[in-house]
Amino acid sequence: MEELDKVIIIENSITMAKLLGAHDKNLKLIKSYFGSNILVRENEIKILGDDNISTAIKNVLELIIKEIQVEGEITEQKILYYINSCQESINIDYSSMLGDIIVTTNSGRVIKPKTLGQKRYSNLINENDVAFGIGPAGTGKTYIAVAQAVNALRKKEVDRIILTRPAVEAGEKLGFLPGDLQDKVDPYLRPLYDALFDIIGMDNFLKNVEKQVIEVAPLAYMRGRTIDSAFIILDEAQNTTNEQMKMFLTRLGYGSKAVITGDITQIDLPGGKQSGLKSAAKVLKDVEGIGFMYFDNKDIVRHKLVQDIVKAYEKYEEKRK
Repeated sequence: MEELDKVIIIENSITMAKLLGAHDKNLKLIKSYFGSNILVRENEIKILGDDNISTAIKNVLELIIKEIQVEGEITEQKILYYINSCQESINIDYSSMLGDIIVTTNSGRVIKPKTLGQKRYSNLINENDVAFGIGPAGTGKTYIAVAQAVNALRKKEVDRIILTRPAVEAGEKLGFLPGDLQDKVDPYLRPLYDALFDIIGMDNFLKNVEKQVIEVAPLAYMRGRTIDSAFIILDEAQNTTNEQMKMFLTRLGYGSKAVITGDITQIDLPGGKQSGLKSAAKVLKDVEGIGFMYFDNKDIVRHKLVQDIVKAYEKYEEKRK
């Protein structure tokens, strides 16, 4: 392949410093993935080597520069996302992600999609009354859904938020755990609390719970209800049975919206029971008004090791099969 040098000029010294990272760690990270030579002289970055590789590196650097210019910073996880996308020749229109603000937290922090997958998921929730977010841990399935729920509540599109999870017992019986019923189920619901605390703050959360504007409850509490004008999130849906999933989906009342999230590689159901999430993905795939988003490893936005851990387990499971 013909070798063509590519050059990027960066006039702003602060942008250049953030692009390179402390002790050039960002540049070293990019080099380690592409195995190509990158030279920096004052305000100029020259990329040497194979045309396909140098083009991919140039695309990564330009995406990083755009993010720094708009967001004021760049994270290692985001650099890895851009690297993986450009290595797989996935075209990222950063400007399309840029304007998509889901909600602003009480502290003034803006929540936006961090990956193309998260943007598609956010759009899917807006466009459908029932949306499924399926994929590995760390892809923002629950957090984006909670952010969308808060946004809908603030816009008065719904009157309340209901967050629920199946309380699958992992080696312990609920009856043997200390405390009253709420104390027993709280550990199962903690991730939902955490997302709400982060977005609206603990004081607002407690006030809204007291006014019954926000309800966090185990899935069993949904039986026999018809829920109108609510944003309902079913988290960890891979641990529902077929009967529970059908029960949940048929609770949807007038003016309500539901988001169902889960990871079909982490099913904890006892006795080899079939996951309601896996069945729903097959049964409902062609139903109008229901949308499905399947995340993959590229969408993981937690610590960079999470992506490596997920990949390692996938390889292990493939070998076992």
